[in-house]
Amino acid sequence: MLKTMRKHGVTLALFAAFSTGLTAAINELTKNTIAHQAAVVQQALFDQVFPLDKYDNDLQQSCVWVNDAALGKGDHRVYVARLGGKPVGVVMEATAPDGYSGAIQLLVGSDFQGTIWGTRVTSHHETPGLGDKIELRISDWITTLSNTHIQGADDTRFAVKKDGGEFDQFTGATITPRAVVNAVKRAGLFAQTLPEKLSGLPACGEPK
Repeated sequence: MLKTMRKHGVTLALFAAFSTGLTAAINELTKNTIAHQAAVVQQALFDQVFPLDKYDNDLQQSCVWVNDAALGKGDHRVYVARLGGKPVGVVMEATAPDGYSGAIQLLVGSDFQGTIWGTRVTSHHETPGLGDKIELRISDWITTLSNTHIQGADDTRFAVKKDGGEFDQFTGATITPRAVVNAVKRAGLFAQTLPEKLSGLPACGEPK
């Protein structure tokens, strides 16, 4: 009995070691492919929120960490667009904390003069059939924020129509579009303050 138990124990140990080694090998073989695909998806999003002809650097390699209430709670990645070495705008991760069903995660492309080049929703929990119209695959509403301009913090036009602004709300769901529009406005205003701060912000590959 003791010999049998030892034999089974050795067999299990060998199997566990083999499985661990196989998993590690598969991870090693596929990690570059996975990283490449993630980079492709990320760049595709960047292309939707910041015009390609406005910058000439590698956005994915020009990332800094920002912790500011204007972008929402916590740290956010901000990708700096440059043209001829000069910063010309940013693609910002931002959070709308006041969605109907919780926080809405956004990607906002903006220059430093108040122009919003584009916005996309990257994550949300809004109600299907109502609040989920902020998704491009559901509705083109999010594109109405593209190529718009914020004329200062007191610009009442940059709001949903129910609040006196120029952006449509959804039938039966005003809270969601309001949260997105207000978050984009905050991010756009924040972008205008960034040029003088960029040199002091930590790169995404460095400790925060």
